[in-house]
Amino acid sequence: MRRLQHFLVGFYYSFPIQLLLNNLKRNLILVLCWIILFAMITGNFGKYLGIPYLFLDPEYLNSVDFTSFFIMGCVTAGFTTAFHITTYIMDGHRFSFIGTLPKPFTRFALNNSIIPAVFLIVYVYQIIVFQINNQYTTERSVLIDLAGLFSGYLVTTLIFFIYFRFTNKDIFRYMVCRIDEKIKKNVGVTRASALKKLNIARKNQVRVDYYVDLGLRIKKVEDTGFYDRATVLQVFDQNHFNLVVIEVFIFIIVLLLGIFKDLPTFQLPAAASFTIFLTIFVMLAGAFEYWFGNWAATAGLVFFLIINHLAGSGFFSKKYEAFGLNYRKPPVEYTIENLRKANDSTSVLADKADTEQILNNWRKKFDPVSPPSMVLLCVSGGGKRAALWTFAALQHADSLTAGELMNRAVLITGASGGLVGASYFRELILRKKTGEPVNPYDPAYRSRISSDNLNPLIFSLLANDLFVGFTSFEYAGNHYERDRAYTFEDQLNQSTERMMDKPVSAYSQAEAQALVPMLILSPTIVNDGRKLYIASRPVSYMNMDIHSWPDYTADKIGGVDFHRMFSEHGSANLRFLSALRMCATFPYITPNTTLPTEPPIQIMDAGISDNFGLTDAIRFMFAFHEWIEKNTSGVILISIRDSPKLGTIPPQQDQSIVDAITQPISSVYNNFENFQDINSDLLLGHARKWFSAPLHRIDIQYQAENYLPILQGMDSIRHTSMRASLSWRLTEREKLSVLENLNSVTNKQQFEKLKNILQ
Repeated sequence: MRRLQHFLVGFYYSFPIQLLLNNLKRNLILVLCWIILFAMITGNFGKYLGIPYLFLDPEYLNSVDFTSFFIMGCVTAGFTTAFHITTYIMDGHRFSFIGTLPKPFTRFALNNSIIPAVFLIVYVYQIIVFQINNQYTTERSVLIDLAGLFSGYLVTTLIFFIYFRFTNKDIFRYMVCRIDEKIKKNVGVTRASALKKLNIARKNQVRVDYYVDLGLRIKKVEDTGFYDRATVLQVFDQNHFNLVVIEVFIFIIVLLLGIFKDLPTFQLPAAASFTIFLTIFVMLAGAFEYWFGNWAATAGLVFFLIINHLAGSGFFSKKYEAFGLNYRKPPVEYTIENLRKANDSTSVLADKADTEQILNNWRKKFDPVSPPSMVLLCVSGGGKRAALWTFAALQHADSLTAGELMNRAVLITGASGGLVGASYFRELILRKKTGEPVNPYDPAYRSRISSDNLNPLIFSLLANDLFVGFTSFEYAGNHYERDRAYTFEDQLNQSTERMMDKPVSAYSQAEAQALVPMLILSPTIVNDGRKLYIASRPVSYMNMDIHSWPDYTADKIGGVDFHRMFSEHGSANLRFLSALRMCATFPYITPNTTLPTEPPIQIMDAGISDNFGLTDAIRFMFAFHEWIEKNTSGVILISIRDSPKLGTIPPQQDQSIVDAITQPISSVYNNFENFQDINSDLLLGHARKWFSAPLHRIDIQYQAENYLPILQGMDSIRHTSMRASLSWRLTEREKLSVLENLNSVTNKQQFEKLKNILQ
């Protein structure tokens, strides 16, 4: 019993356990960073957005291989080293015995490795489980991936500790070299810091009986009373200075990488960029502790308040611009009066007459005796998932109908990723009709539209938007910054073979000749919730009120026509990719766009107001319902959506206190699409009163939970939600899940229904 008691006491007062308890007691911010990483790799945080897959299936240069995992190993080791450095700076003086040993920091880091070691074990386990469950991964490739991870981890760790070996001094070298006075003369803050820590070391030493030595042997802590504590603290302080040099060096590397961020080689995996961000955060905490000592927390708070105040005053204001617009001209007054002028009856009638000419040209393509049915395509948002789903569904439906789908289509509306996929398919159809050797049904285009866009975006956020941001480019005679908005467009441009790199007005002639359907983009104005209607020509008729109130003069104008509002700023030159970007503003990833108005208005994702594009299609129907009734046999409203229309209702579960508090907000967020569906159904039901022609509805849905074969092998992380991630990057399994949904029973029935109607 006495031996057991002695063992337990020795275990409790061992250096690794005391460091662990010290971190839990004093370094909660550092521990929180580890908790975030643990939550991400285990799927407890962000699985709906696909965040765990960024760590378990990192992609570099469009490939998941040894190199991508090598990079992850490097940044994981860098974060681990930053954790050791910061802990050493903050708390090394509490364990002054370590300063009397050779290679003090190396021994400190070894004993401080419980959390990093557990993380690495869990990380490797999660990688193995995920990769094995992926039917496209062999055991050999898993071993290669792990070899890359460990190689990167070991190489980076070795580089750091070689530096520490030749720069950090133990107490013996320190006393021999006698550099105490030199340090005191050159670094005044170091001297003050040492005096503060000396006082702490005298009063608040943590008891340690045993420590793990470099040979992984357990050694007893010797009596260090004969060492002068001031000298021991100076050893720590000299070590700290060298550690801060490493931190500054890493920081400079990130800045330099930002300059070359547009080169694919420098675009790190998204998970690596996030880990680097955490590393910088941890290093800043260590630097504050080094320079401000006990005042570090207060200094950090004051620094944050100053930065926050300056940001609120516009000192750090960063405007993401719409490429093609001239921001040097005086801004447009964004007032109710100007909105009414842009939507007066003269403008509406002129725009209607222009679009009716397009409809007349469309009608001339068909038998003059037999009126054709008109197709309106509505595509939903949902990041890369929606882009691939929309593109694949259009490919399948158009090939199934021998090209009749796009031949009958008059309008495309929607949001976010769905518009990206639909725009790309429309471009391929246009190029085929103009004589280019293009096969719109080629599966290779699906691979292109589903390629990764997230890595460069996250890296741009880290290395450019936060720290650099001084490179620029020219478009349409104007200069713009190469910021995160540019990165998104550049990646989309590359993945679509630069086919859509043109101004919005470039599609005007093709739409006028009815070669391709019109496309109306409708991002949301953050300032007031109105829609911004962007097309190849003015479309002010989209603001025609469906409900008529002759004696009511306070009708709220629901939208703004982009061309009429910004005609003086070169609205016709707006880059089409910028218009797509404005409709696909993914929170915190793709930035809001600021337009040249006074006050400045910011543009956000179209899905905020209508993620499915149905309300815009209904507004178009209302504006031209008389022409449609006279010249067509009816309307086929096709909704390509990346979520089920009638999803299953989840069972009631017991609520925690946190759940009860957050329910009012979470219920709104979780039912956002349901609210929009109910509103769209209401408008369509009301359409029966003003639209007399036949109206058919086709719903092509990505509903993964109804397709069993693909789900039987799904990974454990997504066992509660089988849909692909709402992200700008998909794994190979998620891509397969999306494509296989074309063969679901429900979708097959809808495709067959569409084929019969179009015959």
